Amino acid sequence: MSLLERESPGVVMTPDHLRARKLPVVADLGIAVLALLLSAAVVYGLGLGNWVLVIAFGVVLYLAGLYFGASRIEGKRSARNRAWRSLIYAACLLAVLPLASVVWTLVSKGAARLDGDFFGSSMNNIGARDPNGGAYHAIVGTLEQVGLATLMAVPLGVLGAIYLVEYGRGRFALTVRFFVDVMTGIPSIVAGLFVLAFWVLIVSPWFNDGTPRFSGFAASLALTVLMLPTIVRSTEEMLRLVPGPLREGAYALGVPQWKTILKVVLPTALPGIVTGIMLAVARAAGETAPVLLVAGGAAAINMDPFAGNQSSLSLFVYQQAGDASKYAPDRAWTAALTLVALVLLLTIAAKLLARRNRLS
Repeated sequence: MSLLERESPGVVMTPDHLRARKLPVVADLGIAVLALLLSAAVVYGLGLGNWVLVIAFGVVLYLAGLYFGASRIEGKRSARNRAWRSLIYAACLLAVLPLASVVWTLVSKGAARLDGDFFGSSMNNIGARDPNGGAYHAIVGTLEQVGLATLMAVPLGVLGAIYLVEYGRGRFALTVRFFVDVMTGIPSIVAGLFVLAFWVLIVSPWFNDGTPRFSGFAASLALTVLMLPTIVRSTEEMLRLVPGPLREGAYALGVPQWKTILKVVLPTALPGIVTGIMLAVARAAGETAPVLLVAGGAAAINMDPFAGNQSSLSLFVYQQAGDASKYAPDRAWTAALTLVALVLLLTIAAKLLARRNRLS
C-alpha cells in the first residue's frame, strides 16, 4: 500500500487519477475549422479583404478559442502553455509561407524556358518578336564578376577579422570596426558610384589610350566593396565564439600565435565563416545597380572581364522584366530561377567542403 493510500484510506488510485485531462485532438481541429469558417464569413461578408486576411484573422480566432476550450478542460496554466505554443507554431508557419511562395513562383514560372537554347545562346541579334535568346552571356558575367569579387573580398575580410579579434587593440582597431559597421549599411548604388568615379573614369583611361571603359572587373570591385563588411563582421563573430581554452592549450604547448590561429582557431570557426562568406556571395550575385553603372551590360557574350561591357543574371532579369516583348517575362523568370539555383549550389558545395575540413 502506498503512502497516499495509507494517509487517505478512502482514495483508490487508478490509472485515470494519474492522468491529467487533455483537450482532444478532434476538438482542437474543430476549433481551427470553426475559426477559419467564422473568419471567412466576417472578411468576405463585410468585404474587408482576401484570403490572406482570412488566414490572419482565423489564427487570432483559433488562439482565442483554443485558450477558452483548454482552460475549461485542462486549466488556465495548461491553456496558456498550449496557446503560446500554438502562437509559436503559427509564427513559424507565417515565416515559412513567403519563402515557400517565392520558391513556388520561381519554379512554376521559371520552368517555361528551361531549355538548351536559354543556357547556350545570348541575346545578340534577338528582336522583340523572336522567342529565342538566352542568358549564356549573363551566366558567364555573373560567374566571372562574383568569382573575382570573392577572390578579392574573402582574404581581405578574413584577415581583417583575424586582426580585430586576435591582434587589434586600441584606437586603430576601434576605428576599423566603426568603418566596417558603417560600410555594412552602405547602399549598392553608392559602391557603384565610387567605382565609377575612381576606376572607370580615372584608372581605366591609363590602360585604354585615355578613354574610360566599362568592364566586368569594375563590377567585381563594386561587389567587393559590398561583400567586405559582411565577411568581416560574420568572421569576427565566429572567431569570438572559439573557446579560449583551445588557444591557451596551444600556447601552453609552445605553439606560436600565428600557427594557433591557422591550425586551431580557423578550422574550429570554419563552418560559420563559410556561412558568412556565402551570405556575402549571395548578396553580390543579386546586385543590379553596380553592374549597370560600371559594367554597362551587353547582349553579346564577353569572356574577358577586363575589357568591354559585360552583363550579369541580375541585370539580365532587370532588363527583361522591363522589355516590351511578350517573350521577355519568361526569360526573366528563368534567369531568376537560374540565379537562385546557382547560389544554392555554391552554398551546398561550400558547406560540404567546410564540413569535410573542419577540426574534429
